[in-house]
Amino acid sequence: MRDYKRYDTWKIAHELVKEIYTISESFPKSELFGLTSQIRRASVSIPTNIAEGCGRSTDKEFARFLEISIGSTNETEYLLFLSCDLGFTSEDKLLSLNPKLNLIRQKLIQLRKKLLNNN
Repeated sequence: MRDYKRYDTWKIAHELVKEIYTISESFPKSELFGLTSQIRRASVSIPTNIAEGCGRSTDKEFARFLEISIGSTNETEYLLFLSCDLGFTSEDKLLSLNPKLNLIRQKLIQLRKKLLNNN
């Protein structure tokens, strides 16, 4: 069984989640069960699926969970974009998180390819 805490991708994604929680604290209270909840769930899904995949017995299974994490990375990126367009967060915040999102996505794709090439 793999230790998810040893993966740089998981560490970066975990830091992203904490940043998303901080940013979303200032969202309107009317969005608590809307955009606030959605962006938090999407971002939490990234490291959660890495962790869950590490508990799987095959590389193919782990790769499937990484694919889900990639989708959650894309969802988080869009929800940040929407939050900015709605005026809930600044463009500066969006621009500061984009490199982290891109790095997470890149690392997930590389790891997934490596796992699938092992089979």
